[in-house]
Amino acid sequence: MRHVIFRVEKERYGLPLTAVKEVVVPPERFTRVPRAPAAVTGVMNLRGRVVTVVELRQLLGLPEGPSPNGRVLLLERGRRDLGLLVTDVEGIEAVERVGVAPGRSVPAVRGVARLKGLAVTVLDPEGLDSAVVGLFTAAQK
Repeated sequence: MRHVIFRVEKERYGLPLTAVKEVVVPPERFTRVPRAPAAVTGVMNLRGRVVTVVELRQLLGLPEGPSPNGRVLLLERGRRDLGLLVTDVEGIEAVERVGVAPGRSVPAVRGVARLKGLAVTVLDPEGLDSAVVGLFTAAQK
């Protein structure tokens, strides 16, 4: 199965190609959303559609660092537009075997694969979507 391979800082991740609608350059500034969870960078206008953009680092619970401003992966989520802010997109690669991630505590992580001798964390689009919905549900309480 083909995956979009991208980075958050130095860590490499992959998402199934069928889950990614497109990759776009982020605007200089995002429109902030009042009372939005910390992981929500803001929203952006993409050809007349409002896209919620989430910083993937915070969504996955990774250590704090400078906010990436490299690319936004726009996920194919039906009626909703969801963007993931990542450091860089490396390309599209065939990922054959995905092993179960040790200590899989984050539902957004499907497993780990080896690609050209390096580890790639493969993400689950449904798990990412659930994590974002969970952010907003928790923020409303």
